[in-house]
Amino acid sequence: MDILFLLIPLSVGLAFFILAALGWAIYSGQFDDVEREGERILEQD
Repeated sequence: MDILFLLIPLSVGLAFFILAALGWAIYSGQFDDVEREGERILEQD
């Protein structure tokens, strides 16, 4: 039962870290032109 006092805060911290990384990626423009990158793979040089 004592392990829950360690695992619950760690899992909440990990969830906040993942949300912060996702927020950073969205606001820094990582997902601005997703369709273009998919089409770029299919184009021939």
